[in-house]
Amino acid sequence: MATWKWFIPAAIAASFAAPRAEAVVGGRPNVLVILSDDQGYGDVSAHGNPVLKTPNLDKLRSESFRLTDFHVAPMCTPTRGQLLTGLDCLRSGASSVCAGRSFIRRGTPMMPELFKARGYRTGHFGKWHLGDSYPNLPHQRGFEETVYHLGWGITSMADLWRNDCFDGRFAHNGKLKEYPGYCTDVFFDEAMNYMRKRDEENRPFFVYLPTNAPHGPHWVDPKYSAPYREHKGVAEFFGMIANLDENLGRLDKFLEETKLAENTIVVYFNDNGGTGGVNLFNAGMRGRKTQYYDGGHRAMCFIKFPDESWAGPTRDIDQLTHVQDLFPTLVDLCGIDGPGNAKFDGVSLMPLFGKESKKLPERTLVVQYGQNPVKWESCVLRDKWRLVHGEELYHVGRDPGQEKNIAAELPEVVKQLREHYEKWWAEIEPRLQDFSPISIGAPQENPVTLTAADWTNVYCDNMNNLRAGKNENSAWVVQVEQAGDYEIELRRWPREADAPIAGGVPPFQPKVGKPLAAGVALPITSARLQIGASFDESQPVKADDKSITFRTKLAAGKTTMQSWFYDAEGKQLSGAYFTYVTRK
Repeated sequence: MATWKWFIPAAIAASFAAPRAEAVVGGRPNVLVILSDDQGYGDVSAHGNPVLKTPNLDKLRSESFRLTDFHVAPMCTPTRGQLLTGLDCLRSGASSVCAGRSFIRRGTPMMPELFKARGYRTGHFGKWHLGDSYPNLPHQRGFEETVYHLGWGITSMADLWRNDCFDGRFAHNGKLKEYPGYCTDVFFDEAMNYMRKRDEENRPFFVYLPTNAPHGPHWVDPKYSAPYREHKGVAEFFGMIANLDENLGRLDKFLEETKLAENTIVVYFNDNGGTGGVNLFNAGMRGRKTQYYDGGHRAMCFIKFPDESWAGPTRDIDQLTHVQDLFPTLVDLCGIDGPGNAKFDGVSLMPLFGKESKKLPERTLVVQYGQNPVKWESCVLRDKWRLVHGEELYHVGRDPGQEKNIAAELPEVVKQLREHYEKWWAEIEPRLQDFSPISIGAPQENPVTLTAADWTNVYCDNMNNLRAGKNENSAWVVQVEQAGDYEIELRRWPREADAPIAGGVPPFQPKVGKPLAAGVALPITSARLQIGASFDESQPVKADDKSITFRTKLAAGKTTMQSWFYDAEGKQLSGAYFTYVTRK
């Protein structure tokens, strides 16, 4: 059993209770960050939800500092990138769930890389959603141990064909493996096993536990959804949260029994605004996931410390904060050096802890994300002011439901917030079309699978899009890592489906829950591939063709690649949803 002592930077230690002075010398605390997927601020019984029961999350909340004006992005990938880089998502590059914008820009320091470099063991268990191939996978960005699914989750375009929430196939450090049991149970089990081993080694750890629950598909054991059957449209969604809550209870018991609770910081928050439960209860807020009203980006954030004697009593902290603050805060709390000369868009929240919360300097924040970001599609925040879309002004302290636009009454406030945004946008805009490329031809991963999820500036990112034959198309931005001979294999269905390009596929029935619809046939008769300005060829597609392969030489460097499937009249029906690129 480890017996690390708590470390606090000397400049801050004096503001805490004197009896802890001796305990700030020595080792470093563990860090456990838990991030739920598509759970809203209102999807907690302690926040007033009249139906949902979350006793274990309520307990964690009661034992934590509660950031009650905490903000994330209105969708999940941007929030995840902001957490792990401390940067606004339009700056880091990971501004969307797909559309070629789900990657962190190369060379950007990430939290697990920093913790690993400073002697921490690093583990990740669950959702990643910051890239599905080299060099963007979690074990290539600082996590020494990782178990994850691809894409945004089960049934995403990038995930495995016919994957399931039960007995799912996940990647362990890049190698596929089947894990018996329910997905959320698996991720918690793997995280607890990892923490137990690190404790036995007497090594501090940074563990990131981002669940794919309660994001769809809402496939869950009926015993969890049964208590909510009478409430239309929320039973399975709430059932997934009930299972998540049960796992939080198991985790709490584990931390107490191993005494890891005595030296582990626990952070819990959700990744975007409400989804499945907002029509029932949204904590009085306007908006939901994807939207720029508070209901789209205000999130719960609970920070539990091992010892209240220095941190002070747990309490609500109603100061403006955002997810970009967590990286610099955890660096400070653990007393480790920051990432060189890199700058954060967030700030350390250390002044908020202690016997009394100090006031942070006034700050103005911008919430914006997007698959093709446009100026003013945003929310600018200062204290309780919200400027939505550059035109609508609300004061959520007086109008939490954002019902009355008071922009015409307070033009000076609007002017100040717009001026801040203009300066911010001027920094951001020049690189918005500078996509982080997908590597092809690298020895670390060859062949590489490209999916429609990463077509630039468009959305085609789930199995329902695939099965419906969504007519969407755009280019991939790729980095040819080594010059040479390449084979590019175009498919409508993934290799595992073993289905003709023009044919359909049967429905998929998961172990529990609603099936995925049958995949429709499309009258595809030809395929085309274009690479940069140097290659543009077409081939016929016969009725029984499962793939069409092109061969060419490619020079090293950044370029674009785009595919098309056409009917007999030359009309586009789609792009190749799956493309396999091999350097020979």
